[in-house]
Amino acid sequence: MLDVAIIGGGPAGLSAGLYATRGGLKNVVMFEKGMPGGQITSSSEMENYPGVATVMDGMSFMAPWTEQCTRFGLKHEMANVEKVAKNSDGSFSIFLEGGKEEKAKAVIVCTGSTPKKAGFKGEDEFFGKGVSTCATCDGFFYKNKEVAVLGGGDTALEEAQYLANICSKVYLIHRRDEFRAAPVTVEKAKKNPKIEFITSASVDEVYGDNIAGVKGIKVKLKDGSIRDLQVPGIFTFVGLNVRNDVLKGEDGKFICDTLPTGQVRVNLKMQTNIPGLFAAGDLREDAPKQVVCAAADGAVAALSAMSYIESLH
Repeated sequence: MLDVAIIGGGPAGLSAGLYATRGGLKNVVMFEKGMPGGQITSSSEMENYPGVATVMDGMSFMAPWTEQCTRFGLKHEMANVEKVAKNSDGSFSIFLEGGKEEKAKAVIVCTGSTPKKAGFKGEDEFFGKGVSTCATCDGFFYKNKEVAVLGGGDTALEEAQYLANICSKVYLIHRRDEFRAAPVTVEKAKKNPKIEFITSASVDEVYGDNIAGVKGIKVKLKDGSIRDLQVPGIFTFVGLNVRNDVLKGEDGKFICDTLPTGQVRVNLKMQTNIPGLFAAGDLREDAPKQVVCAAADGAVAALSAMSYIESLH
C-alpha cells in the first residue's frame, strides 16, 4: 500500500511529493499521465516567483522541479487516474485507466484547472484552427500577422505582450473598461504600440472555413455595432475550470464537500472533510491561481498527510 498517492504533477503535486519524501515517507507516487509541470508550462513569461529573478517561459521555469522533487524518492507514474474512493478500512482506492487499482493511506489531489471556454459562436468549430488558449504553443503560426486576444486578467495581458513580439498587431478585447490584471501589467500593455485595446466589447462570432480556418472575428461594441476584425487567430484567456472529476463517485456525486462552482472545500491544512483526503492548488476553494501559492499548498498538504499517517499508528 502506498503511503501517499498524489494526483496531478503541477507545482502543487511536485511540491507535495518533495515534502512528503524528504519528510521520510518511503512509498509516495505521483500520478500524472503527461510530463510534470502543470498549466504554467504553457505560459510565455514567468517573472513573479520569489527568488527566481530571471524572467523565463513556463517550460524552462518548471524544468528543474521534477529532478529536485524526485531526488528524495518520489515516483512518477504516467497513468491517468479515473477516480478515488474511500474504503471501509479507512484506506483509499485509486482507480487508473485500464482497470488497474492502487491503494493508499492518504491522497493529495492536485489536478489543477483547464481554460474556460468564452462561449462565442464558432469557438468549438475553429478550436485548433485559429482559436487557441496557448500563446506559446501557437503564437509562432501568426508571425507578422494580426491576431486578437480575449480577456482582462494578468494572463490575457501578458500573453498579448508576448504575441506582440511575434505578430504585426494584437487586438486586446475585454468586456469591461477596467482590468483584473495588476496595474503594472496593464500599464506595460498600454505602452506597447502593437497592442490596440477594444474595451466594453465582446466577441460575437468567429468565422472562417474548413480549409483556411479562422478568417475573422465579429466584435460587438458598447453601442451595439459590430466591428469586423479580419484576423486569422484569436487567443482566449477568460478564466479556468477546476478538474474535479476524480472526486466523483459512481453516483456522480462528489466524495467530499465542494462549492457550487466545483472547487473543493479545505481548511488551512488543505484537509477536506474526509480524513486522509487533501486538496491543493487550483482545485481548492479560494485558490489564488499563482504558482507560488500552489507550491505552498502542496507543501502544506504533504505535511498534513504525514501527520495524518502518523496518527494511524
